[in-house]
Amino acid sequence: MASFLRRKLRALARLALIGIGKLIARPVRRHLRHFEAATHDPALVQAELLRRILNHQQTTAFGQDHHFLKISNIEDFRRNISIAGYDAIESYIARMHKGEFTALVSDPVHMFALTSGTTASRKYIPVTSQYLADYRRGWNIWGLNVFRDHPEVKLRPIVQMSGDWNECQTEAQTPCGAVTGLTARMQKRIIRWLYCVPPEAGAIKDALAKYYLVLRLSMPRSVGMLIAANPSTLINLARLGDDQKERLIRDIHDGTLSSELPIPDSVRQVVKKKIRKKNPNRAQELEAIVDRTGHLYPKDYWHDFLLGNWTRGSVGAYLRHYEDYFGEAPVRNVGLIASEGRMTIPMEDDTSYGVLDIPSHFFEFIPEEEIESSDPTVLLAHELKQDRNYFILPTTSFGLYRYQIYDVVRVTGFMNQTPLIEFLSKGAHIANLTGEKLSEHQVLAAMRQIEIEQQLSLGIWSLAPCWPEGEMTPHYGLFVEESSDLRSDVAARLDEKLAESNIEYAAKRKSIRLSEIQLKILPQKKKKKWDLESLQKNGGTMEQ
Repeated sequence: MASFLRRKLRALARLALIGIGKLIARPVRRHLRHFEAATHDPALVQAELLRRILNHQQTTAFGQDHHFLKISNIEDFRRNISIAGYDAIESYIARMHKGEFTALVSDPVHMFALTSGTTASRKYIPVTSQYLADYRRGWNIWGLNVFRDHPEVKLRPIVQMSGDWNECQTEAQTPCGAVTGLTARMQKRIIRWLYCVPPEAGAIKDALAKYYLVLRLSMPRSVGMLIAANPSTLINLARLGDDQKERLIRDIHDGTLSSELPIPDSVRQVVKKKIRKKNPNRAQELEAIVDRTGHLYPKDYWHDFLLGNWTRGSVGAYLRHYEDYFGEAPVRNVGLIASEGRMTIPMEDDTSYGVLDIPSHFFEFIPEEEIESSDPTVLLAHELKQDRNYFILPTTSFGLYRYQIYDVVRVTGFMNQTPLIEFLSKGAHIANLTGEKLSEHQVLAAMRQIEIEQQLSLGIWSLAPCWPEGEMTPHYGLFVEESSDLRSDVAARLDEKLAESNIEYAAKRKSIRLSEIQLKILPQKKKKKWDLESLQKNGGTMEQ
C-alpha cells in the first residue's frame, strides 16, 4: 500500500511539474519569437537598443562626462566614446565601490561579477536588473531550443555548478563574486528542484570537494543535461567520479556524505535532506558498472543526456576526450558568454557558432588585421562579411561602452540578416588554454618581481602553452636559456605569482585544469638561432 502511494505521489508530482513547465515555457517561447523576428533587421534592432541604453544612462556621471544628451546617431556615439578596455571605467567602478552607484549605471546594483583582467587588477562588472533579464533571456532561449531538439532531456535533472556570489564585499557592502551564484539563488523554488546542485554549494572552496558533492547529489538521479561553460570542468568531474568510485558508492548506499571532505557545515545542512535516504539499489547498479567496465564514467551511469559547454577556442581541445567519459552524448555549445555578458546564442548541436544576441547588447567590430591601427575600420553587425575575423566590442546596459574584451570571432554565416559568430581566441597578447586569460602584462610583471626577489637576470625567456600528446592536463612551459644565475624554483615562484595576480589562473590551477609551470632549459643562444632560422624561412625583420 505504501509503495502504491509513493508511486501515485511521484506521478502527481510529475504531472504538476509538466503543467508548471508549460506555464513557464510560454514567456520563453515569446522571447524566442521576438528574437527570431529581430534577426530579420539587425540594423534597426541595434540602433533602437543603442538609443535606449544612452537615454537610460544619460544622467549617470559617465553619461554626463561623455555627453550622452548630445548623442543622436552612431557618429556622435563614436566621437564621444573611445574604444577602450576596463581601464576606461575603472575610476567609475571605484566610486561605485564607495556607494556612488550612479557613477556608471542608473539602476540598482545587485552585485559585482568578478572576473580577471589583462592587468594585475580584478574586474568588477555591475550586475543590474537589466543584466539579469538579458542573462536569463539568453539562457532561456538556449534551453528552449535544446528541449525542442531533444525532448528526451526535458524536465529531467540538470547538473550545473554555480560559484560564490558573495566572495567579498565593497566598501558599500555590495557583494562581489560569481553571477551564476546569484542567478541560482533567484530561481523559482519549483525550477530549483530540477537542479541537482543547490546554490549554497558555491561556497565550497576546495575544487575536489565541490566536484565530489556534485556527483554525490547527481549520481542517484536520471540526469538529462550537464552544463559547464568550460569542458575541462566536465572532464574533471568525470575523472573524479572514477577516482572516488568506492567512496561515492558507499555514501550513496548509506545515505551519507563523507566527513573527510572540506565541505562547510552550512552546506552540509542544506544537502542533508537530499542525501539522508539510503539507496542500496542505486549503489548496486553502480557496483555492477564497475565490475563490468573497471571504471565509473557518466556514459554508463546516465543515459540519453546532453552536454552544454564551449566548443571552440583553446578549450575545444578537451572535446577529444569526451567519448571516453560521456560516450556519444550530443554536445550543444553554450555560446560566447562571459561576466561581461552573453554575445551569441547557439541554436544547433555540434556547432561552434551562435546567433549574435542583438536584442541584449549593441555590438561593433574591428577587422582582426586592423587591431593595431590608430584609426581602424569599425563595423556594425549588419556590415560583417562571412568568413572574416573580427574583434568584438559590446556596449551594454550595465556600463560597458565600446568595450575591448579582446575576443577574436569569426563570421560563419547568417541567420536571416544576423551574423552567426564563433569564438576563435583571446587576442592581443593573451594566452587562454582553459579559460585563464593570462596576459603578457601579468607574466612580465610577475617575472619582474621574481628577478628582483631572487636578484637574478634570466636574460631571454619565454612562457608558452604546452599540451604533450597523451597528457590529460595542459601546462605552461617556462623556456629559459641555461645560465649559472638560474634557480630551480623559478617556475614554481612564477606559478605562485600568476595565481596571485590572475584569479582565473588561480582557479584553473586549484581545480586541476592546469598543471604547474614546468621549467624547460634551452642551450645558450638557442633563441637567437631560432629567430634567425625563422627570419630566413618567413622573412620580415628582427623587430617583427
